[in-house]
Amino acid sequence: MIILSLNCGSSSVKYQLYNWKKKEIISKGIVERVTIGDSFCVHEVNHKKKVTIEHDCPTHKEAIKLIKDCLVHSEHGAIEDLSDIAAIGHRVVHGGEKFSKSVVINREVLKTFKELTGLAPLHNPPNIMGIEAAMQLLSDIPHMAIMDTAWHQTMPDYVYNYAVPYQWYEKYGIRRYGFHGTSLLYVAKRAAVLLGKDPFECNLISCHIGNGVSVNAVKKGLSYDTSMGFTPLEGAIMGTRAGDHDAALDFYVMQNKGYSPQEMDTILNKKSGILGITGKYVDRRDVIEAVSKGDERAKLAIEMESYRLKKYIGAYTAALGRVDALVFTAGVGEMSDIIRGKVLEGLDILGIKYNPEKNRLARTRNAELDISADDSPVKIFIIPTDEELVFVEDVV
Repeated sequence: MIILSLNCGSSSVKYQLYNWKKKEIISKGIVERVTIGDSFCVHEVNHKKKVTIEHDCPTHKEAIKLIKDCLVHSEHGAIEDLSDIAAIGHRVVHGGEKFSKSVVINREVLKTFKELTGLAPLHNPPNIMGIEAAMQLLSDIPHMAIMDTAWHQTMPDYVYNYAVPYQWYEKYGIRRYGFHGTSLLYVAKRAAVLLGKDPFECNLISCHIGNGVSVNAVKKGLSYDTSMGFTPLEGAIMGTRAGDHDAALDFYVMQNKGYSPQEMDTILNKKSGILGITGKYVDRRDVIEAVSKGDERAKLAIEMESYRLKKYIGAYTAALGRVDALVFTAGVGEMSDIIRGKVLEGLDILGIKYNPEKNRLARTRNAELDISADDSPVKIFIIPTDEELVFVEDVV
């Protein structure tokens, strides 16, 4: 059985072709600069043959057509015919409360996704455009949606509700939803394997640290609490997002600077976080290099980010009562020993003890590693995430 996964962003489409029987990726790639000109596709087959194809993609439909052509190309294709694909899985960032698990896409489901656009105005529209294009171009193949929010639908009401007028929840669906669900589900499963325990007996704290950041409390194998909220803006300090802050300061700045709601939204989502603090950096590698050169604002950014993450870990430890493992995943979580070290310092009181040397040596991605001290009651794992595999498993 061959499964195609599609992840459509505003200006890119990632794809992966997976042979379920052989448990292997047979092709993957990304179409970049969709809708903005000078588009190209980086296409890889069997982890060996990689080609770059320049092709104008003014729409997502054109991008998916390019992917379709690449997969069956006479020279660098991965399959003989598109009919070899058994099903297609699509990432949808926000499924609201209507979807607690993956779902086969039909007209009614697509209509519901469009109704939920207001909950994720930056992410759901390109997801929907990709789905519509793929369903037109590959109409004979079943399509499924995998929701980023679905993993968090097990949170109790006292966790997901906000202390605002309750009618807002009833009328507008205003509540904590959480994101990065596919990544967090994957690492929760892998952590249970590494612990040698039944997944539904595991209490975990997972830190997905990339440009976006989610900290997730897992209680008895299910999502219990998470740092992102109604939108991905809430929570930890991120690459360009502010994370937790006093909402009144937004109104204060809008009144004094004359910013519109749209301008304020852009500032908080795209010009804040690590970028806002440093004034020029988003990539943590650049920030760490700047720290080594004496950049005080870069140092402040790392200290602030690490402190915020430490607070979440402490709070979730209290909420869970018992923690079996702390997990780091995604680009920064997997690769930055410096940020991990700063987060882990001083957590001994919670039973979280790390081995500094193991942490320092754990700089290579694609390796599951245990960096906890020998006498640590709580295991500390680095687990490379695999969202596409979750897509495939859900589709199957």
